[in-house]
Amino acid sequence: MIKKAYKTHKETINNFTWRSLQVVGKQGVTFLIFITCAKLLVPYEFGLYNYILSIIFLLIIFGDFGISTATSKYVAEYNATDKNKLKLVLFNSGIIILGLTILITILTILFGKFFLGDKYIYVLYVLPLIFLAPLTSLYDGIYRGLKKFKQLAVISLIVGPISLSFIYFLIKQYGLVGALISQNLFYFILLLSLIFGYREIHFRLNKEVMKKIGTYSFVFGIAVLGYYLFSRIGIVILGKYGYITEIATYELINKLVAILLVPFTILGQVIAPNMTAHYVKNKKERVLESYKKYVSLLTIISILITILSFVFFPFVIKILFNNYYNPLLFTIMIPAILIFGLAIFNSPINAGIIVSTGHAKLMAYLNIWMGIANIILALVLLHFIGFIGIIYATLISNIFGTIILQTKYYKILKNETKK
Repeated sequence: MIKKAYKTHKETINNFTWRSLQVVGKQGVTFLIFITCAKLLVPYEFGLYNYILSIIFLLIIFGDFGISTATSKYVAEYNATDKNKLKLVLFNSGIIILGLTILITILTILFGKFFLGDKYIYVLYVLPLIFLAPLTSLYDGIYRGLKKFKQLAVISLIVGPISLSFIYFLIKQYGLVGALISQNLFYFILLLSLIFGYREIHFRLNKEVMKKIGTYSFVFGIAVLGYYLFSRIGIVILGKYGYITEIATYELINKLVAILLVPFTILGQVIAPNMTAHYVKNKKERVLESYKKYVSLLTIISILITILSFVFFPFVIKILFNNYYNPLLFTIMIPAILIFGLAIFNSPINAGIIVSTGHAKLMAYLNIWMGIANIILALVLLHFIGFIGIIYATLISNIFGTIILQTKYYKILKNETKK
């Protein structure tokens, strides 16, 4: 039985394994930076570190704006249908990202101090990430679209240990500033390695390729921005109203439970190329069948992991981060873990099936409206029940967003299979 199941899903299992190793190399380093900061920085500085990164990653969304995900989709599509266009993807995608990141950088320099006040100086320390993060994501999309998961893993596992050699020193010696700078250095080394590993690039503008990637990425970029607004904007609002220490506890919970989310994120990335191939070859019944299976399985798994998280999470905090084991932890933990449970369900389906089959527009419309609703609800609840209202607003937005998105997508996919 096991042998037969392995043969049936051999490619997915192998790609999942290599992608897991790659994530250990890349996300493992950023997680270790996070843990080192939690240990070495006082809670206020740690909260400020997370506040600044939330702002910079919001800017990165505008710099990438879905280009890397769209690239992965069209690499998989052109790899199956048109090899000539495949080599044009990297250059044309890179041009779009370069234009966007230059624009965002200029706007940040011109208006950043007005919006951020005395926190503006810290954003300048991580400003290079506006260039580096989207470009590494672009190359990551190329590798994923070509199913080069093994090569990605090897690169990340080499870059990770090299980066760790200077990260601890920077944080230990320079505190908050060192922690921010270490992010730049890590992404810079990773980008150079990815460029060296993939050099199949034709330096020629192609309007058709650029238009396709640009159009789809714009739609997905709106979806990502909307998702940020109803899932991560709470950190920015908390920081704006001075709840820096509360950010430290909230983000500590988020990052620790996010470790459990990694396999589900990887699963979505691994199945995405196959879902794209099935869809463009008009095998939509297979996509629908896979969607039903993943929905059923992920519903059960997300419930079980959520329950276990409530049981074991306080013990983990008490052992590893005793200075955060206080009433504030238990106040924030309830909505934070429920949000995490929803992410376990959504992550593989959204990235692995909905986006890969070209339905990012559905996510875009829903996410942006839910994001706006989340901001309004957060500000209302902040007024009535304090800072925790911001986190509960995020939970409520996630619940309604999940129900609406999955219902609408299922109906669309079912109708498409009848044609």
